[in-house]
Amino acid sequence: MALCNRVVQSAGSSGRLLWFDKLRILSSSNDFCRQLSQLTKPNGNHAFLVDTLALVRSLEAQGLPSKQAEAITGAITEVLNDSLQNVATSFVSKAEMQKSEMIQKSNLSNFKSEVKSLQEHNFSMLQRETEKLHGDIEKMRSELRYELDRVTAGQRLDLNLERGRIRDELANQNAETTNLTNKLDREIHALRAHVEASKYDVIKYCIGTLVSISAVGLAVIRILL
Repeated sequence: MALCNRVVQSAGSSGRLLWFDKLRILSSSNDFCRQLSQLTKPNGNHAFLVDTLALVRSLEAQGLPSKQAEAITGAITEVLNDSLQNVATSFVSKAEMQKSEMIQKSNLSNFKSEVKSLQEHNFSMLQRETEKLHGDIEKMRSELRYELDRVTAGQRLDLNLERGRIRDELANQNAETTNLTNKLDREIHALRAHVEASKYDVIKYCIGTLVSISAVGLAVIRILL
């Protein structure tokens, strides 16, 4: 009767460790088979079948001794199980994928919430800063307008004072000019009167001189005649 040694590896969703069921050996009176068992970690729903007895018989048929055939079969089985275990562990289950997807969705939702909250916070801060800046600008504008009005009023007052001072100076100069003009007119009139009086005196003196000369001439003529 042929010997079939089946190695079964499977993984359930509950995460229990699975084990190889049984390795039964049936042989004739002089033949024997050794039991081979391998334990692997569950990671997926797979079943791996290894007919170790057929492999031993095939190696013995190739001329290998029984111990070497069994050793080679054990090594091949171990390598195969390790390879299958590595392949199984490189994949994730559907539940783990769903769990990872849910975690990623939760993280993405949290990230979106944080981004939205941060945007709202930044927007509110920016709005407050804008309002504060607008208030500062209005305050500076009011202060500048007040300073301009004050400077303008001061300049206007200074201009009015300067204009009044100039007006007063012009009035004083006009008064002085009028006084000088009147004084000059009086002096001119006095000089003219003096000239007229001197002219009359000169005429009077000239007439007197002419009369005297005429009288002297007449007297001389009378004496000579």
